Amino acid sequence: MPGRQLTLYTRAGCPLCEDMLEQVRARGGALCLTAVDVDQAPELKARFGWDVPLLFDGETEICRHEFDAVAFAAWLQRA
Repeated sequence: MPGRQLTLYTRAGCPLCEDMLEQVRARGGALCLTAVDVDQAPELKARFGWDVPLLFDGETEICRHEFDAVAFAAWLQRA
């Protein structure tokens, strides 16, 4: 699955965001993961507001608010 790029939309000081980051890193192996702080980009802050963390593969949402091991495993199988 080289080249797969996941994006984790986060917010500084968010414990759920930190947990999701840890969970994805622990289960994702060699996945390329980029964490993006929505507060650093006005368009992302407007789009997501307080709706973080969010884990995306491109435009496909994988997890919202909490790490969902079942959804992540299903995504890994499809990827």
